[in-house]
Amino acid sequence: MTKEQFEREKNYRISIAIAKEMLSKRIINEREYSKIDKMLVAKYNPVFGGL
Repeated sequence: MTKEQFEREKNYRISIAIAKEMLSKRIINEREYSKIDKMLVAKYNPVFGGL
């Protein structure tokens, strides 16, 4: 894994962790979480995260 790939993966994982916390606190719903996940995968193109 290159440094660039690592950075993309790290940024995706941090962002999705925030979204999961928002979901658990009912700030967002499942539909919004799914939309956020798709947007983050498109933005960061993670190596493993989008699997």
